[in-house]
Amino acid sequence: MKTARRSRLRQNLSCGVILLFLLVFVALGAMLLLPLLAERMVGPATPALSGAKLLKYSALMLWYDGLLTRPADSYGPERRFVIAAGEAASDVAQRLEQDGLVPDGAAFRAYLIYSGLETRLQAGEFTLSAALSPLQIASHLLDATPTEIKFVILPGWRMEEIAASLPTSGLGFSPEAFLIAARAPQGHFDFLPDGAGAEGFFLPDEYILPRDIAVADFVNTLISHFALSLRSDLRAGFTRQGLDVYQAVTLASIIQREAVVADEQPLIASVFLNRLAAGMKLETDPTVQYALGYAVSSQSWWKAPLLLSDLQVVSPYNTYQIFGLPPAPISNPALNALQAVAAPAQTPYYFFRARCDGSGLHFFAETFDEHLKNACP
Repeated sequence: MKTARRSRLRQNLSCGVILLFLLVFVALGAMLLLPLLAERMVGPATPALSGAKLLKYSALMLWYDGLLTRPADSYGPERRFVIAAGEAASDVAQRLEQDGLVPDGAAFRAYLIYSGLETRLQAGEFTLSAALSPLQIASHLLDATPTEIKFVILPGWRMEEIAASLPTSGLGFSPEAFLIAARAPQGHFDFLPDGAGAEGFFLPDEYILPRDIAVADFVNTLISHFALSLRSDLRAGFTRQGLDVYQAVTLASIIQREAVVADEQPLIASVFLNRLAAGMKLETDPTVQYALGYAVSSQSWWKAPLLLSDLQVVSPYNTYQIFGLPPAPISNPALNALQAVAAPAQTPYYFFRARCDGSGLHFFAETFDEHLKNACP
């Protein structure tokens, strides 16, 4: 009996040793196999992971599988995504899922930890698409310098104001290089007289441009955008007013600076067209401001208020002294100002002045006496 018990004990002990060996073998195999399989699927793990953490995140990579290697939407459009300075990777992953850019935020966060990218995400603005796989998106988030930039031109800016916005735009050329190119554009456009600069033909808009665009191509791109917006109905409208395109843009550039409220632009256009038809001077302040140039006192290209002595400045742009239009546009008008020239209001007005309530609106008058009565008390 004792011999049988000893035999069973030895058998049980042998089985236990074999089982322990198998468990150790499986554990060692898992330690070797899981990282290899994970690396084959999503790439190598960061050396900072070791032991249990390496096994954990390697296993998670295999568990999440297609949530990391397949895009959330194969037809997803590009969209803007911003990472704030100091934003946690977990918050970034959650927002990516909420925006539909990755299928699973937890899977994306696990990959960031596995790969060591969690602490390498860059703050900044990115252009991403759900058509990218989460692995590709993670790679994109390491570079906050996109290949394209957004450049905005505001209505009524003169070319010097466009130039002043260039140093912070991400474009690689200087304000001085832009001004040289803008004053002598190289492209051929039928609406630009020989030797004319491009002032007035940089249509206010939001432009998406290659970061490395050359300055000459930049100028031509802006003018080409104006050309595409110059529809046949606009050209026909300018012709009805007795104006060619260059003259119409010149008038629109004045209207853009005069009108605070866009709805008044057709009314202001009617006043100027009535004055031109009657052989009167335009007598408009923005042309004097343009002639005066940069005002150090107000740190602006548009001095306000003007003094009586300012109206005496000798310049072909001073419409208090010259008849007709100035020789060139004084600003870059938006499309609605151009439309106001093409289709002005039909009015008997020859005068307008700002109301006294700070609304930006104007009083309009047919006669000079009515105009005087509209003066502020």
